[in-house]
This record gives sequence, structure tokens and C-alpha cells, in this order.
Amino acid sequence: MKTFTATPADIEKKWIVIDAEGIVLGRLASIVAMRLRGKHKATFTPHMDMGDNVIVINADKVQLTGNKRMKPNYWHTGYPGGIKSRTTGQILEGKYPERVVTQAVKRMLPGNRLSRKQMTNLRVYAGTDHPHEAQNPEVLDVASMNKKNTRS
Repeated sequence: MKTFTATPADIEKKWIVIDAEGIVLGRLASIVAMRLRGKHKATFTPHMDMGDNVIVINADKVQLTGNKRMKPNYWHTGYPGGIKSRTTGQILEGKYPERVVTQAVKRMLPGNRLSRKQMTNLRVYAGTDHPHEAQNPEVLDVASMNKKNTRS
């Protein structure tokens, strides 16, 4: 029997909505990364963009465990003395809270050209509204998935 390799004609992409309210950031990012890559499908082919289009809403209400809300994030502007930092809590309460979820998902994907293309299939919104109702997205209940997988 030969190994199945998907072709572009075999790829079926769905639209999925995930509500991030009250979900731990790392667990959410791992589920979204898996959906973006398409590893949940039986026809997964590593060198093809098999993943679904994922919409994450309520990104500003994502949970962080421990002291991660106070942990600083650093970046450099490229100018001398241009190191800057903000805590994750400041980013979540600031102008663009969706960047926390986007960066978490991006860092769970491999660093190559295909993952950069797969990141274009991710849409993250701070509130509950999104402009993708015409695609008839399915709701993925991540909260119940986490409750089943955690041990008491």
C-alpha cells in the first residue's frame, strides 16, 4: 500500500470560531496551532497547507497562569539604546490585546515559509464581533475540551 500524499485538489478548509474567554493562553495556542497546520485531519501532509481558517474572539479575556501577567516582554527598535519592554498585562489592557494570542500561536508553529503562510489563516479579535459571518464558521468549544483532558 502506498503512502497517501495530499494534492491541492484534496484540501478542504473549514472556518472555525474559538472563544478565548477564560481559557489558558498556552492551551489555546496549542489547539489553534494544531488546527492551522491541519494535524487534526487524517489526510495531514506536512508540506501542504492543510489547516483550517481559525477565528479567535475575546482575545482580551484570555487567562494567564502564575505571574505571567507581570512578566516583561522585550524588543529592540534597532536604534542605539532602543531596548523596550512591556508586561503581558500591559499589552492585554492596551490598544492591541490580540497580539498576545497571535504571538503565542506563531511561536508554536515551526519557523519556515509554510508556517508564515498558515499564520495568514488566523484572525484574532479582542471583542466578540468579527466580520466573517458570511463564511458560516463552526464553533469549536475549547473550554469543554480542556475540562475532559485535565485530571482532578
